[in-house]
Amino acid sequence: MRILFVENHEVFSNLVARKFLAAHEVRIVRTLREARDALAAAEYDLLLLDYDLDDGKGDELLAELGHDGRRPMIIGVSAYEHLNAALLRAGADAACGKLEFSQIDSLIRSLQN
Repeated sequence: MRILFVENHEVFSNLVARKFLAAHEVRIVRTLREARDALAAAEYDLLLLDYDLDDGKGDELLAELGHDGRRPMIIGVSAYEHLNAALLRAGADAACGKLEFSQIDSLIRSLQN
């Protein structure tokens, strides 16, 4: 699976990619701008999207992507429940707390079914 991980905390994103997403092709970007560029240049099966980014909020990107069948599956990723809830309200398909990443594979599988 091709995953775009939008996360500005480098240590966290590298750990997650190595420990929990090693079976997938993961591209990590740090900003909304990099995410927009990556999504324009390639197709991804899944977007892991943090809420608080250095150049904006994750829900801004969700609004741009819309809700059609052409967008990737989207999982909101925040350390704060209220920010994951904001990503869900904005259109994310699911959310995963940053302390719950050991469950990310089962969450991804549930979205594929």
